[in-house]
Amino acid sequence: DRLGVPYPALLALAGVALALIPGTPQVILDPQLALALFVAPILLDAAYDASPRDLKRNFAAVSSLAIAAVVATILAVAVVIHRIVPAMSWPAAITLGAIVAPPDASAAVAVLRRLRPPHRMVVILEGESLFNDASALLAYRIAVTAAMTGVVAGWGVVPLFLLTCGGGVIAGILLARFYMWATRRIVDIPISVMLQFIGTFGVWLLADRLGLSAIITMIAYAMTIARCAPARVDARRRISSYAVWDVAVFVLNVLAFVLIGLQLRAIRTRVPDSQWHVYLWSAAAVCVTVIVVRIVWVMSHNRIAHWKLLRRGAHAPGSARGRPMTMPTLGGGLIISWCGMRGIVTLAAAMALPDGSAAMAFPYRDLILFCAFAVVLVTLILQGMTLRPLMAWVGLKDDGTVEREVRL
Repeated sequence: DRLGVPYPALLALAGVALALIPGTPQVILDPQLALALFVAPILLDAAYDASPRDLKRNFAAVSSLAIAAVVATILAVAVVIHRIVPAMSWPAAITLGAIVAPPDASAAVAVLRRLRPPHRMVVILEGESLFNDASALLAYRIAVTAAMTGVVAGWGVVPLFLLTCGGGVIAGILLARFYMWATRRIVDIPISVMLQFIGTFGVWLLADRLGLSAIITMIAYAMTIARCAPARVDARRRISSYAVWDVAVFVLNVLAFVLIGLQLRAIRTRVPDSQWHVYLWSAAAVCVTVIVVRIVWVMSHNRIAHWKLLRRGAHAPGSARGRPMTMPTLGGGLIISWCGMRGIVTLAAAMALPDGSAAMAFPYRDLILFCAFAVVLVTLILQGMTLRPLMAWVGLKDDGTVEREVRL
């Protein structure tokens, strides 16, 4: 808080310190546990506060970042790493691309909220961080399966994508309504909070077992709960619940960086000195790629949207009640393109790769894990510590959207 930087940036430095301290233990995390343990609660916490109305209003911008930008980043990273390490298979290269593709906007939003930017910018970043995980982790699962089995999915994956995502939405809504019905008579605060965590992990595991998108299921589940719970749960339980979830999300972030630091320690001892130049060069190239691709994509989309709005006029067809659409600006594009910090989803996906203790270790796992942590470290330090000065230089101000609705 005193430095004005997101706390995950300092956690990343702590992870580096753990990797350099001699004698730290080697911790092996069950690959199937990593995503459920770290992603499920943090995703529910973020989706609970999301506004379906605002997401619908900014659907074009959110989908561009959450799907198109993620795909572009995956392909660019795969091409770059395959040129540096030709022996790495394309599925393994795409796996690395899928791991580092989804930005975690929570760190950026934490900084931006203090500077009071336009509300639409915060909505776009929060919406992107919700849905880019789904597209990236779908590519991740397909690529991991192809790398481990040698079976490459073709166009048949498209109906699978629609089925898993559409089924996830339906399952999330139904499970949320069932949870609200099943817990309607619970008044004890500790039991209520405990059941919230049990329900969260249960929904994730059930969706995963059914072959649905666990992320989409969790998003639909959290949004449905958020629309039902405040009308049925008294303020005393809500305040206690929010406090516990804030602490839980913070602890999970700390735990993720601690575990990744301990795994980096093991990598440092396994990799021979003759290979470190390949690791460092690969990490640097991947870091530059993810930053540049996002800047190019955001600024290009920003320019096209600006041109379309100029052609259509101030009131865009289909906007809610003739509401004037916000004209994209150069400053807004710069801020959004610089909010590409990677975080806990990238770390969890990297740790979820099968390691050497498994029956079959994932090819180039150490290199992928090293590159993933390098991207998290560089984006959090470089972008996280310069976002506040960039915001001040651009000079974007709060547009008063929230205050107007509060008055209304």
